[in-house]
Amino acid sequence: MPRSIWTGAISFGLVTVPVKLYSAVQRKSVRFHQLSGKTGVRIQQKRVDPTTGDEIAYEDIVKGYEIAPDQYVLIEPGELEALDPKKTKTIEISDFVDLDAIDPIMYDHPYYLAPGAGGAKPYRLLLEAMRESGKVAIAKVVIRQKENLVAIRPMEGEVLGMATMIFADEVVDPERIDELDAANEVEVNDRELSIAKQLVESLSGEWQPGKYRDTYREEVLALIERKAAGEEIAVQPAREEAEEPVPDLMAALKASLDAVRERDGGGSADDGDGEGDGAAKPKGKRKAPAKRKAPAKKAAAKS
Repeated sequence: MPRSIWTGAISFGLVTVPVKLYSAVQRKSVRFHQLSGKTGVRIQQKRVDPTTGDEIAYEDIVKGYEIAPDQYVLIEPGELEALDPKKTKTIEISDFVDLDAIDPIMYDHPYYLAPGAGGAKPYRLLLEAMRESGKVAIAKVVIRQKENLVAIRPMEGEVLGMATMIFADEVVDPERIDELDAANEVEVNDRELSIAKQLVESLSGEWQPGKYRDTYREEVLALIERKAAGEEIAVQPAREEAEEPVPDLMAALKASLDAVRERDGGGSADDGDGEGDGAAKPKGKRKAPAKRKAPAKKAAAKS
């Protein structure tokens, strides 16, 4: 059974909901240790002054913020402690907003909130009120000496989910990506758009998270098991892939759509010239959308 990592209460208006916080994810990355290739002993990392080669004791290490190359402003521990947010056990809701108003890029780490002692009824009331209204609660909470902006929302399984969020000034503005300018200046015609939409529709389906697996992690674990059992592993040299010419866009779209439809037992792609399953004839060219702005405000939230 998972252990709660924080205990406190949600506060909205004069209502208090005792809650416990649980992490909603369990990372399954394969982690390796660094060993000596000669002795097989795990390597130790030491803090060393590169100018003297001497190891530095932990209590002699201070924090510095680099303001120029090799120039630092030293900060004393007490100075940072004075700025620590007030320790509180309250998740203080400040606003309720529409779920689709939050771009998924704003979400960071997901958690579950469970009712604490005596909090079952107000917990259920808050969950149902947000579900009925389609709202998400925006709040602040201090976890591990850090104040976090969080979003609370009802999730499947009759549970309140809480996700820590990044702040708006931490999101990289896509206008800073130079390569997007070329895409914004390109024109596409109705024939290309028609085939592309048919391809998207042919590949569309219900969201089934269980069908996607981390095949690389599974292969790494299988490799570890084989080596632990004493099996010799023959490493094949990596093949250099020959650079292929860029295919014609329309031909690539039609070939992709035909492959999907052949797999699913459907017909051939309609490129707008009257052949295939049916789509409007081309009427001209479409311009790419206007230059991209900051991250979209309308998007579906993560589960």
